[in-house]
Amino acid sequence: MRIDEYRKYDGLGLAGLVADGEVTPRELLDCALGQVKSIDPRLNAVVRVMSEQADDQLTRPLQGPFAGVPFLIKDLSQDYAGLPTSSGSRSLTDLPMPEHSTVVQRWLDAGLVIFGKTNTPEFGAKGITEPAVHGATRNPWDRSRTPGGSSGGSAAAVASGIVPVAGANDGGGSIRIPAACCGLVGLK
Repeated sequence: MRIDEYRKYDGLGLAGLVADGEVTPRELLDCALGQVKSIDPRLNAVVRVMSEQADDQLTRPLQGPFAGVPFLIKDLSQDYAGLPTSSGSRSLTDLPMPEHSTVVQRWLDAGLVIFGKTNTPEFGAKGITEPAVHGATRNPWDRSRTPGGSSGGSAAAVASGIVPVAGANDGGGSIRIPAACCGLVGLK
């Protein structure tokens, strides 16, 4: 699949292509990883690439409504077993999580192929995504501007076409602010 084709679809559209056998989950993952490689150096939306974990997922049958769709999780409250969830803080960058958080397990059960973690301000405490540990995330529409926060890395990844959908969370505007900054629809 070419990048221009990949970017035309939302998550359900890509899942439909996989279900119909028109594209493989590997092809979709390769597109998403290619987007990270070509786009993310200018945005800093993805703070951890999880190729090994994604490759492991592809060795097993994928089931669910989003089977085979590449997906990024937020590096805050979205724990992936064996990997740190830094929450944008230097104090947590080396502390691996013992198990998947409930929401991450549900996304895996839905067939999403998790291949990375997105940037967030320290402990999600700001409406901008500029943690000292990972650096600032930039808005794909205008890199002199913020994508908002605290789900700014996820919003920047979706708006730039790295993925059609990404994990976020919201306690005080952390989905709504980045959605507004990046011209997206955010679901809380």
